[in-house]
Amino acid sequence: MERAFIMAANRVGKTVVGAYEVTVHLTGEYPVWWEGCRFERPTDWWAASDTSETTRDIVQLALLGPPDDHGAGMIPHRHILAVAPRRGVTDAVDTIRVKHVSGGVSTLGYKSFDQGREKFQGTAKHGIWIDEEPPANVYDECLLRLMTTDGLMLCTFTPLKGLSEIALRYLPHLAPAAESEAEPW
Repeated sequence: MERAFIMAANRVGKTVVGAYEVTVHLTGEYPVWWEGCRFERPTDWWAASDTSETTRDIVQLALLGPPDDHGAGMIPHRHILAVAPRRGVTDAVDTIRVKHVSGGVSTLGYKSFDQGREKFQGTAKHGIWIDEEPPANVYDECLLRLMTTDGLMLCTFTPLKGLSEIALRYLPHLAPAAESEAEPW
């Protein structure tokens, strides 16, 4: 399922809401009022932003909390089983293992658009959360990762690039009308 989870102005809480939904899918702790998709078994996710640093500073912080207190973010301490560091980026995390209520283990890998489309190849995912508007080729590669699982694509971004290809996928009614090549007479 592909959706522009939240496309809105800056500083309105898009990342917090995205982190919450990813957390409930990773842990399986759905609130009683939850009407959306539910995973009864452990899931495999990616969370990505534009650079490794912004992924660390925004997405990772929202989900895990600060580097010296993993579990202070949206994913509670009691669910974090392991945290693997990312090489080459101070305090960045590569993957985490999260206890799912079924007794199994969910995984979350962190990615960044600046790694290029190729780093998003090759593996099926139950869900991908993109926090910032990605290049179209990265977005398309992410969609391919969800095909075999019928997974979720969650996007939280401010359309700073205007009516870009990605924004228009969610807002096709705003696309400029194609000028007709036919003569008006």
